Amino acid sequence: MTDHRNYMAEHSGKDVLSSDVEIKGSIKFQKELLIDGKVEGEINSDGVLTIGENADIRGAIKTKSITVYGKVHGNIIVGERCELKACCTLQGDLKATRLVVEEGATFIGKSEVSSGKLVASKPEIVRHEEPAAPVKAAFGGRS
Repeated sequence: MTDHRNYMAEHSGKDVLSSDVEIKGSIKFQKELLIDGKVEGEINSDGVLTIGENADIRGAIKTKSITVYGKVHGNIIVGERCELKACCTLQGDLKATRLVVEEGATFIGKSEVSSGKLVASKPEIVRHEEPAAPVKAAFGGRS
């Protein structure tokens, strides 16, 4: 019983959809969500989303912050930070205020990174057109 209580304490406030969950339809949440299963449909939130290593998402995602470890096939719009981890695959366009791409991440699509300032300014647009080029050359990763 003690182990169960410790697990719940560590994950309090974060909802989890485990790897054996499959959903067809839209998902809305408020705070934090970890998806490690399959989702076919739109995900919409002002919260923090984590796409787990086993996840396979097919649909558009709009959220405040996202970290991707698994597979996403769809466009992502993020109000704040987007982090693409080394083992992830993103096939779709991406709009974010801040973008972090680890070496080894697979990203097929266009990205638009803009400063989230309210003053009208020209957004910084980043496009990586050469799929054969190593990620570390474009994003300053470690050797």
